[in-house]
Amino acid sequence: MKANKKKIIVLVSMIALLVATGCLNYFLNVRKADVDQPVDQTTPTFFATYRNDREVTRQQEIAYLDEMIASETSSAETIAEAEAQKLAICQAMETELVLEGLIKAKGFEDCVVTISTENVNVVVKDAELTVEDAAQILNIVVTETTFTAPDVVVIPYV
Repeated sequence: MKANKKKIIVLVSMIALLVATGCLNYFLNVRKADVDQPVDQTTPTFFATYRNDREVTRQQEIAYLDEMIASETSSAETIAEAEAQKLAICQAMETELVLEGLIKAKGFEDCVVTISTENVNVVVKDAELTVEDAAQILNIVVTETTFTAPDVVVIPYV
């Protein structure tokens, strides 16, 4: 009978802790929701979604290249090519980040830059992109990279 009493006490204690934890969780979440309510960050923007997709894709590409580099069946030529591609991806990532920062520093609210082997695409958040604005962006890209003006595409996004 003593063993049953102990089991009942432990069970009741666990249920009480569970209820207390649930209540605490509820009240903390209600308070957090009241604080966060004025700022709606639940809807991802085009730019945030694009950056996230780009990052995920790059991580997958780098993982594939790492597998090729680490594979015992890869030839020296394949390993060298994979290392070169990995380096090119890392350089593009760094350049894109620099360009995005410089473009935002010119007063644009947001932008994303993608660099390929043939061109640079710049999507900038601006409802009324003027020729002067596009020229500023073009100047930044041409100054910071080896691309020429015909290789740069500036796309306004509302």
